[in-house]
Amino acid sequence: MAGSLCEEVPSARELFDRASSILGYDLLDTCMNGPADDLNSTAVAQPAIFVASMAALERLKIQDPAAAGRCTVAMGLSLGEYSALCFAGAFSFEDGVRLTKVRGEAMQAAANVSRSGMVGVVGLDAAGVAAVCKAAARKSGKPISIGNYLMEGNYVVSGAVEACDAVRELAPTMGARMAVPLAVAGAFHTSLMQPAVAKLADFLEEMDIKSPRIPVISNVDAEAHGDAASIRRKLAQQVVTPVQWEATMKDMLAAPDFEKCYEIGPGSVCKGIIMRFRKRTPIISIPA
Repeated sequence: MAGSLCEEVPSARELFDRASSILGYDLLDTCMNGPADDLNSTAVAQPAIFVASMAALERLKIQDPAAAGRCTVAMGLSLGEYSALCFAGAFSFEDGVRLTKVRGEAMQAAANVSRSGMVGVVGLDAAGVAAVCKAAARKSGKPISIGNYLMEGNYVVSGAVEACDAVRELAPTMGARMAVPLAVAGAFHTSLMQPAVAKLADFLEEMDIKSPRIPVISNVDAEAHGDAASIRRKLAQQVVTPVQWEATMKDMLAAPDFEKCYEIGPGSVCKGIIMRFRKRTPIISIPA
C-alpha cells in the first residue's frame, strides 16, 4: 500500500515521513512490507489507512488541481470519516495521525478484552440480518448486532466470535446468499468497543477542532457534523454505533446538486457500493 504513490508524488511521501516522526516507526515501510501481523492490528492499520488516504489526496491535487476546491461535501466510511474531517479542515494532519493512533490503540485494547469479529452478510435486507443476529445471539449466548449498514442486501454484523460463528452457520438457512468473516481485529461499531470510548473522548477534548469548511457527514446519524463540541461527541459515539453508510449514499445521490464524487485512498470498496446504488454514477477513484 502507498509504495508507488510515494514514488510518483513527493508530497505524499512527505506526509508519510511526517506521520512516521509522530508514530515512532517507519509507516511507509510497514505499509509496503508488513509484517502482516502488524498491519492486521487495528492499532497500526488505522493510522496507516488515514495517512494513505491523505496521501492519495496529494495525487488528486496533481491530477485535477481544482477538484478539492470544488467539493461541496465530504464523507467517509468508519475510519474514513477522520480523513473526511481532516480534508475539510476540522483538524490538522498531525492531529489526525495522533487521533487515529489513539483510536486504533484504544480499539485494539477493547478487542483484546474478548474474542470478537465481524461478518459480511449478503442477500438479506436489514430486517433479515437483524433476525439472523437475534438467532445467533440466542444460539451462542453472546452479543452480536449490525455494525455497518452498507447497502440493501449487504450488511456487516459485529459481535463475539461465538456469535459470529453462529451467524455464518445460520445465515444461509435464513435466506442469505453468503456470510463471510472479515479480517478485522474486533467487533467494531458495537457495545463491545465501549472500553475504547473514554480514552478516545479524553484525547478529543484536548484536540484543536474547528467547524469544517464544507459539510462532513457523520456515520452516527448520516447528518452533517456541527461545531467542535458536536464533532467530539459524535466521533466518540461512532466507535460503538452502527455506520449509517446506506442512508449517507442515498442522500448523496438524491441531492439535486450532485454531479460526481471521488473515492480517495486504499482500495475501491466504496466505488463498488455506489455502483450498486446507481450503475452509471460518475465516481473517480484516486488510489493509494
